[in-house]
Amino acid sequence: MEGHRRTMHVLIPTQEHCGFCEQAKEVLDRETVEYGFSVSTLNVGSPEGQTLAMRGGVLFPPGIFLDDEPFSYGRPSERKLRREIERRLKSVEDDAHTAP
Repeated sequence: MEGHRRTMHVLIPTQEHCGFCEQAKEVLDRETVEYGFSVSTLNVGSPEGQTLAMRGGVLFPPGIFLDDEPFSYGRPSERKLRREIERRLKSVEDDAHTAP
């Protein structure tokens, strides 16, 4: 799906020994193969991680931020994530087609 390729970044605030965090990483690894976005993690216990979690309303890890916008926290829904990624990428494609 080369048309879907664009620069999008996903940030996951995580913590050690977190099953849902591992699940989020696995889901995002699969989606990255198809959509080509970058993924990074941040320890939610770090000062930066705590600030991000508070700003984004992440009550417990993992959090998922799409292009610096809070998307979800806790157990990730692959279907919900995929729909949101496709919505955002379609929006970018539509903008590219309507740009002068």
